[in-house]
Amino acid sequence: MALSCPIGFDTKQLRDEVSEMYSRVASDPSSDFHFHRGPAYAAEWLGYGSARLAALPERSTACFAGIANPLAVAPLRPGERVLDVGCGAGMDLLLAAQDVGPTGLAIGVDMTPAMLECVAASAKEMAELSIELKEGDAEELPVGDESVDVVISNGVISLTTDKTRAFSEIARVLVPGGRLMLGDIVVKDELSEDIRNDVDLWAA
Repeated sequence: MALSCPIGFDTKQLRDEVSEMYSRVASDPSSDFHFHRGPAYAAEWLGYGSARLAALPERSTACFAGIANPLAVAPLRPGERVLDVGCGAGMDLLLAAQDVGPTGLAIGVDMTPAMLECVAASAKEMAELSIELKEGDAEELPVGDESVDVVISNGVISLTTDKTRAFSEIARVLVPGGRLMLGDIVVKDELSEDIRNDVDLWAA
């Protein structure tokens, strides 16, 4: 994937398009999108446990639009502090909160208010979980230095306009020896300038 947008690229337009698209997912996940969504897709294609997904609020599983299963990288441990970068409707976040238990903490960061409203409603429904939600994005994470043990992210870094900055932010917030559990999209070859200047392709 390209590490940053071309000079002159309208990064605000890209952020607005991404936010608008995922606002639509939050409001109507069954609508027509170019990417897969939902718990059946997560279980059958990505290896999530269907029984665990069935126990989560439907609003969060229906809006799931990840591209991998970062929680399969390694087990989370009770008491750990986990940051979900681009938490969306919160499916990964809720599962992480279950894994770290009441002595841990799962922090969800997303730039789309509609998605944060969705996960907030789910978190309220699962009040026994330890969850914090913050509006923000991967390039300027609203958490302190060396404040989390694990960062998870699912299909979000590819949407950022400056991936070097995004990874620097992840390194900043992780404690020494912390872990990154990442699922995302990469391309084998360098993209042409025309493709890199296409906002619709970036937002996809």
